[in-house]
Amino acid sequence: MATQNTLPLLLLALLPLAAASTFNVINQCSYTVWAAASPGGGIQLDQGQSWTFNVADGTTGGRVWARTGCSFDSNGNGNCQTGNCGGVLACTGYGQNPNTLAEYSLDQSGGLDYFDISLVAGFNVPLSFTPTSNGCTSGPSCAANVNANCPAPLQVSGGCDDPCTIFGAPEYCCPSGSSCNPTQYSEYFKGQCPQAFSYPDDYDGTTFTCPGNTNYQVVFCP
Repeated sequence: MATQNTLPLLLLALLPLAAASTFNVINQCSYTVWAAASPGGGIQLDQGQSWTFNVADGTTGGRVWARTGCSFDSNGNGNCQTGNCGGVLACTGYGQNPNTLAEYSLDQSGGLDYFDISLVAGFNVPLSFTPTSNGCTSGPSCAANVNANCPAPLQVSGGCDDPCTIFGAPEYCCPSGSSCNPTQYSEYFKGQCPQAFSYPDDYDGTTFTCPGNTNYQVVFCP
């Protein structure tokens, strides 16, 4: 016979669990990165280490990225050379440029997940973004060392920054409600990573889809 204390627990056990996608983040770089996710938080990943977290279906504007050159105290406060997110280890918002982004929105129109890699916020670490369930196998990769030949005006410590941040001009920033075209800088990014967004209106083979509730793997330095 259920007691007064146990009955609510039994009822909770009968409720359906909220649907979510599992993200597995792996650091294959030869150096330490501080993985960041919004939503998700953040964690230090030495070479070969991984981090797993769940994201609820219906989430929009999610992203995963690597931070480099970080130093945090025992309370998780500090700063990073690239990808810094408010000076905390466990991110609650987006990171500062430059940072290579794995972006996604889950269980959206048509019951699909939409995901991509973006260099619109610049580049700091190579990454791949791959589905791992639901029979979905196609995802983008940006494995090139974009920093190696970064155009001189975009070169910053630890990365290759985006031209909007550097110049602030409309042709690079694509203000809301307007459209923009490729530039010499976006063409550099596109040449290095053809599957990644190189500027805000770059929809040439850059958006990928999977059925909702698919799981994903993000690899730094694939």
